[in-house]
Amino acid sequence: MEENKVDIENKRNENSNRDKTTFISITNSDNVNNSLGSHASNGLLRSENSWDEVTIIVPWGTVQGKWWGNRSKQPILALHGWQDNCGSFDRLCPLLDAELPILCIDLPGHGKSSHYPKGMQYFLFWDGICLIRRIVRKFSWKHITLMGHSLGGALSFMYAASFPDDVDKLISIDIAGPTVRNIERLANNTGSAIDKFLDYEDLPLSKVPCYSYQEMVKLVVDAYDGSVDEQCVKILLKRGMETAPQLLDKNGYHFARDVRLKVSSLAMFTSDQVLAYAKRVRCKVLNIRAEPGMNFENPQVYEDVIETLKQNAKLVIYIKVPGTHHVHLVNPERVAPQINTFLLDS
Repeated sequence: MEENKVDIENKRNENSNRDKTTFISITNSDNVNNSLGSHASNGLLRSENSWDEVTIIVPWGTVQGKWWGNRSKQPILALHGWQDNCGSFDRLCPLLDAELPILCIDLPGHGKSSHYPKGMQYFLFWDGICLIRRIVRKFSWKHITLMGHSLGGALSFMYAASFPDDVDKLISIDIAGPTVRNIERLANNTGSAIDKFLDYEDLPLSKVPCYSYQEMVKLVVDAYDGSVDEQCVKILLKRGMETAPQLLDKNGYHFARDVRLKVSSLAMFTSDQVLAYAKRVRCKVLNIRAEPGMNFENPQVYEDVIETLKQNAKLVIYIKVPGTHHVHLVNPERVAPQINTFLLDS
């Protein structure tokens, strides 16, 4: 299908009854075929192809994403994990109620979204709050619903705490709040993290590793250490890799994400900070913890955050399901029923 680009920035004030392309850029060329089938609801059908490519204009370039379902309704905003991309939800979205529109975005520096300009750092959690706010204000959304996995879940948590009156529902998958690090470890690693960031910033294109497709698949499978299988890696690589530039005269692929994202330690929190934000969350919360899931440095903080949320949030549903950290991608059928119930009935 030929790509039909529509600038969201310029179209946002037009009549809401216009064609669905008012809010999207259409392309289905990268759609992922999977074996999970479709989900029918009230006569509506959502298949693995029921999405359109989205372009959102931001000051440093664009934020790209995939809009699943009805383009005339305010969507659920879905945020992926660190160094993943919005393809992380490709196997979950077809299982969610077809009447629920979902906008899955590539965070800055991930997937097809623009990288930050040279000289800028990624302060992941703070940047994420600002990005969500930028999107919400751009489209004048109210009573928003956020769904996030890992980093995306932490960003959603932080936004719900920062703007407690604006969020209606929050879904977090295998994370409760921002990743917590020991303060001594943070202090000890600051200098090396800054040097590493500057080294990455000056890395010439000729030094960026180039791989064959099969080499890249194996590399990612190994790096995720059992959290994803080969099929899921191939889904993520649809947006996670790009062909090596012709000027390098190499046959193969690079990772599409910004290498500077590897320097993430400068954005970490202490447990006291996370709990202070947890006290501010007022919305309804669904937290899905995978077992064994992610191996946290301080696993008790997860439970502490859940208990703190219960003090002020309207509703807190905390469930555990068997699976890896990427359970929503590897075994989406284990989390889709709970998410549907939470979104439709709570």
